Amino acid sequence: MKWIRFVSGVGLGIALLGQTLPAQGQTKYDAPVLTQTGSGFFRITLQIQAGPSGAPAGFEIQWMTKADYDRLGGWPTDEYDPALALCEFTGVPTLNVDSASPSFQLSPDGTIHVQIGDLFDETGVVATYADQLPSGSDFVFRAYAIGSPGVDESDASATLDGSTNAAPECTQGFWKNHPDTWPAGCLPMQLGTVVYTQTQLLAILNQPANGNGLVSLAHQLIATKLNICNGSDPTPVAGTIADADALIDGLVIPPVGGGFLAPSSTSALTETLDDYNNGLLGGVTNCPTPTRAVTWGGVKALYR
Repeated sequence: MKWIRFVSGVGLGIALLGQTLPAQGQTKYDAPVLTQTGSGFFRITLQIQAGPSGAPAGFEIQWMTKADYDRLGGWPTDEYDPALALCEFTGVPTLNVDSASPSFQLSPDGTIHVQIGDLFDETGVVATYADQLPSGSDFVFRAYAIGSPGVDESDASATLDGSTNAAPECTQGFWKNHPDTWPAGCLPMQLGTVVYTQTQLLAILNQPANGNGLVSLAHQLIATKLNICNGSDPTPVAGTIADADALIDGLVIPPVGGGFLAPSSTSALTETLDDYNNGLLGGVTNCPTPTRAVTWGGVKALYR
């Protein structure tokens, strides 16, 4: 079955003006280099470095579980193989921004960091899988520089092994997919000065940010408050929660309302809460046991 691609539309289709093209006569971009620079319970941070010809049209990262890679004897030849996930990075990020590059269109030897497992609210991407990665799991990754008129896509980078951390805390993806495990004492929940029901909170969690910093901040704030209700220590993020609620104030979060905040005003708070929910700041406890397990293949099927 051919996968339907999840699209986050801000920054797509940016012109290649000002980007350096390959040397005259070069018909293929140079392959990029992938490096893992960090990991959480449900995400892996990768640095991609373009080759000498750059990646002026952006790049694609493909990944699969190490178990599937070993079972298949390597990478599948069909990019629509159900074991394979991929994401094209072609526009401008507004969630996980990187001072090394303002966009995914990379100059020669240019670098940028991306978070696989945290793509649902990112902009400038087209993905077959945009939700969190399973915790305590091993993966393989590879990348290409995307082709442009007159220049073919690059060869694949070297295959990179990467892993998520074990003993998970609960991220927004977990709570979104397991509403039956929500602590009753957390409902209804106040975000800013507005109170929301569980039905409204689930609608917010299923709302892509599409460049609205209010939505991406709310996703992490909901998960953080649920984790604290579930027994996590609030100390590492108590100040961040207070700052987030003060910034949201009386804005009503989409799709419940039409509130908006610029990502530049929310990104630092969002990243801190995301780090907490990924167990990187301490004070965490394990997720409750869901009544129905969600497998890697089952989650991917949501985007097929």
